[in-house]
Amino acid sequence: MFRIHELTKDGSIFTSSDPASVGPPTAGHLCWVDLSAQDESKLAKLAEGFAFHPLTIEDCAHFDQRPKLESYGDYLFLVLHSFRPLSDGISADQASQPLELHIFLAKDYLVTVHTEAISALESVWRRVGSDPKILSKGPEFVCYLLADALVDAYFPVLDEISLKVDDIEVRALDSHQEVALSEIFLYKRMLVNLRRVLSPQRDVLLLLAKPDQDWINQRTSLYFQDVYDHILILNESVETTRDLLSNALEAYLWNESQRTNEIVKRLTLLSAIFLPLTFITGFFGQNFDGMPFESNLLLLLMLLSCAAIPIGMVWYFIRSKWF
Repeated sequence: MFRIHELTKDGSIFTSSDPASVGPPTAGHLCWVDLSAQDESKLAKLAEGFAFHPLTIEDCAHFDQRPKLESYGDYLFLVLHSFRPLSDGISADQASQPLELHIFLAKDYLVTVHTEAISALESVWRRVGSDPKILSKGPEFVCYLLADALVDAYFPVLDEISLKVDDIEVRALDSHQEVALSEIFLYKRMLVNLRRVLSPQRDVLLLLAKPDQDWINQRTSLYFQDVYDHILILNESVETTRDLLSNALEAYLWNESQRTNEIVKRLTLLSAIFLPLTFITGFFGQNFDGMPFESNLLLLLMLLSCAAIPIGMVWYFIRSKWF
């Protein structure tokens, strides 16, 4: 559906949801048009009202775009990503699936398009509706607020992943605690999702943070510089967490190797214990008549050796700390 915030000349905010109002504002007015759950008819209305390039409308019809910034003469087209907040009761794995937001930025209007509700956008929408001074600073300032809220949504997700990775690392280093290999690769996949989004989005914010641009005034570019600093911190945190997870994986593989070696060692020791018994029973169990060893004394010695040799070997292994 369409939602419209329009700042009139008298400094008040007029809010509407009438599709007939979709289009550039009248002279001296500023507006923010938000479209959610878009379909072909709504996108056609958007293209008709603002005369957007067909390529941007096509991108809005297929939400599989990487973060990017494109200039189309009288407006900028941006694609930014965010994540679902963990407070919604979802898992960190679900939260690491990005939410896509498309933004059209011009001198007197801002248009946002998204398929589902985005908490960061909703918070900015409420702020603009309650404080007309925000929109009076220009659509580029509202775009900054959106970018800042979208980037801030990364921190809780990354913090949750970092805590889980720390726990995995502690358990991997403790041979008495179990770590599932599937758990390690789950968080590796989540970090890959974060990195896949953060890297190109960092480049987009760097372009917006550059001074002396046609669409972003120098004062607002300083705010974008702050958002760019935040995303640099996020990138460093992702790389650090990936290194910790790699260390945890190495510790897990080392523990598994040690456990396998321990099993092989115990089996080898058992084989060594039974090897002399096999020889004794095999030698004295030869089925021939007139053997020189046919006596009760030798039989007793054989039985004693079958008991004494394993006991002696076990004692030696324990003393040598092989068990």
